[in-house]
Amino acid sequence: MPPAPQAEAPHSSGVALELLVHGVGGTTPQEMLGDPRTIRITGDVTAAVHRRTEDVGAEQHPERHRDGPIAEAYCWSNLTSGNGSRALWLLLLPFMVVNLAHWMRPAARGSARTVRLHGVLVRLVALSLTVLLTAAACEVALDLVAWQCAGTPECSGQRSWLGFLSTQQDGWFAQPGRRLAVAALVPTAVVGLLWYLSNRTWSAYESQRPLTWDRPDSTDTDDDTDHTDMDGTDDTTDDDRTAGTDRDPAPGTPSGAPLVRPALGRPGFWYGRRLVARLRAAHTAAGFLTVAAAVGGAAARHDRVADSPVPAVAGVLFETALTLCALVVVAVICHRGRSERRLDNRLDRALTTFLPGTALALLAWAVVYAAWSRPAWVSSGALPGEAVFRTLALGQGLLVVVLAVVALSLYRRAPEPRTTLHGLGGPAVAMLACALGGVMTGGVAQRVADWLDGPGTPGMGAGADIEGPPVLLSWQASVIPVLLLLLLPPLVWLAVRTARHARRLGPAIEAEYEEKHPEPGRTRHIARTRATAALTDSAPGILGLLSAATLLLGAGAVTGSWLTGEVPGLAMDGTGPFLESAAETAQSTGSWMTGFGVILLVTLGRRAYRDVSARRTIGILWDVGTFWPRAAHPFAPPCYAERAVPDLSSRMCAWTGSTRGRLVISGHSQGSVLAAAAVWQLPDSARRRVALLTYGSPIERLYGRWFPAYFGRVPLEGLQRSVHCWRNLWRATDPIGGPVRIDEGQGHEVDRGPLKDPLVYGRTTEHPLPEPILGHSDYQADPVFAVERAALLERLGPVVPQQAGAGAQDRGGAAQGSAGRSSG
Repeated sequence: MPPAPQAEAPHSSGVALELLVHGVGGTTPQEMLGDPRTIRITGDVTAAVHRRTEDVGAEQHPERHRDGPIAEAYCWSNLTSGNGSRALWLLLLPFMVVNLAHWMRPAARGSARTVRLHGVLVRLVALSLTVLLTAAACEVALDLVAWQCAGTPECSGQRSWLGFLSTQQDGWFAQPGRRLAVAALVPTAVVGLLWYLSNRTWSAYESQRPLTWDRPDSTDTDDDTDHTDMDGTDDTTDDDRTAGTDRDPAPGTPSGAPLVRPALGRPGFWYGRRLVARLRAAHTAAGFLTVAAAVGGAAARHDRVADSPVPAVAGVLFETALTLCALVVVAVICHRGRSERRLDNRLDRALTTFLPGTALALLAWAVVYAAWSRPAWVSSGALPGEAVFRTLALGQGLLVVVLAVVALSLYRRAPEPRTTLHGLGGPAVAMLACALGGVMTGGVAQRVADWLDGPGTPGMGAGADIEGPPVLLSWQASVIPVLLLLLLPPLVWLAVRTARHARRLGPAIEAEYEEKHPEPGRTRHIARTRATAALTDSAPGILGLLSAATLLLGAGAVTGSWLTGEVPGLAMDGTGPFLESAAETAQSTGSWMTGFGVILLVTLGRRAYRDVSARRTIGILWDVGTFWPRAAHPFAPPCYAERAVPDLSSRMCAWTGSTRGRLVISGHSQGSVLAAAAVWQLPDSARRRVALLTYGSPIERLYGRWFPAYFGRVPLEGLQRSVHCWRNLWRATDPIGGPVRIDEGQGHEVDRGPLKDPLVYGRTTEHPLPEPILGHSDYQADPVFAVERAALLERLGPVVPQQAGAGAQDRGGAAQGSAGRSSG
């Protein structure tokens, strides 16, 4: 098939702009523009566009910019890693991970119901994580502290701060129900804090409503009905009744060929206010209901089996109301997904107000009910929380298995060979989120129990003052050392394979540089860097193995705790010295490892608060993990792209509309993903004047493989046809960036690479010092960068006659330097 003919380029005023977008880790506008004197053009302290001071008003004097385009820098680092307190978002890691699983569905056509089911299942897994976190807070505050330690003289006598709750004081709080009512303040505060953070971060980051541009080209081919009202996930649905197509072809599109506008190009994709508000209300209500069940459920069980002054019917009524409200929460989670075909600015105010309010009222009812005088009620043993944690573990495992079946069904309908784990990336990540939630919650409970019990070991009987946390938590902790041992062989094999690959690369590298006198050390260094960079492509296999092992070991932990009813150290008594010692070692080691993991997260958060360099390093995690909107879990860290993408598209529309000039949006690393998403949002009139330059881009290597429905082959080919021209630079030494792998028959070739890295093998008269291996950074240092940027500007269209000389000079001097630096 011959290359598609390019449409006639629009008339240009001659002025050109390069809009630089930095990558992960962030940088300053001074570093991006290569000038200490910069000025903010538009934006605020959170995210803004900057120029060199001398370039302000440059559009009125295009003759001053004959050697290259005007440079602007969009700095968005404060959206993720700018504030030290944001490092505490590390504690929300499970919520962020399960939110990623929502976006990892395989691309499929003609499967709207299956796609919606995928979204519903992920949202249910996310809901279970909220319940798990709240249940863990209840376990610590209500069970371990208020019920067990305060009710045991040996434990409470050693802690003066528990004196007013201790049974030895024989005061008003000596009754178990009243102790539970007081302790309920802790998990209630945790839920309230999560609600506050979610509401505050929405207002600070994602509440910026995008500008509405005249976009006739973005109209879907079906009616304007919001298909998500009854069933769920418009984020899911290029569901192939519409295929997300535009009516008009873009420049360079063959006649009659439809332009694919994927979900990321829809008007409402980057504005999920309605769904986030609904999910926030439902998850907040679920947290309050979990606390209410823990407090009121204990009192109701006592009233049913003991001679209590409180009628048993009161407990029945309470539990009935609790169940009905919980069913409403589940219905809200399943009922509606995202609205993207239009900018949905509505709020379901009745739901977002009355659902959390009703749950809070039930919690207040539970507190009053539990605090009612029951003189004969005495706390002993532990609160019956074993069934709760076991049900959560079984429910999460079942949801992940069903999610895997749904994802595999979607993948088989439209298989793409490079899709991660054959479409099972979403279920694998959802399983990882559940495992992280279990480790964090179980680690806190284990460490608090060890602290309260002094020298004893909770659950081991002899020498223990308190019974300890549920047995299942000890079993889950015990499988962690086993899991690490299972991962050790594939990691060793991966290291050996990488070393062998590096040795095989040596002759090819020396031939590539045509080096007559190669240096073995230099060759090994380059080869090792390239082989290590290739490890990124092995991550899906490791994650798949980790998730499968976690699922199987988790099932074994549930089974072991169910059948024995004892911690592993006691359950293996009588099986032989080896198994007994192995079980005790796994139990103690796993308990300390779960606690250490939680402590490590808190320590990293505190260090990031004090250390700017550490804060930037930790912030890199969120640059990748929080690109996607909060579609599954409202308590996940906020989505910076809901601010950054509208910022970029608005700036491009405003500048091209006012100047009629040419624009290259130049994105490095994660900035290239933001740039592509912003280009998808442009109306056709602006897109005709925009070229896309990406370098060190994970747009296919990471996003295309893990998020195929949004960055797979079809969406990327549509992006190539929709934008006037696109060039992607990549290196073999880059562990993050790579080629976009678009069929060259669709038009101009997109990929340029692999670029030489280092630029020079050894010392030369022009380069007397060794050239560094740049890897993922500083792509502008390669002369190819300026050449390709100039070529993109030339392809955007001819300049007016009075600027022809300037254009020729720009082409002639293209390799002399870069307009700026955007590496992060």
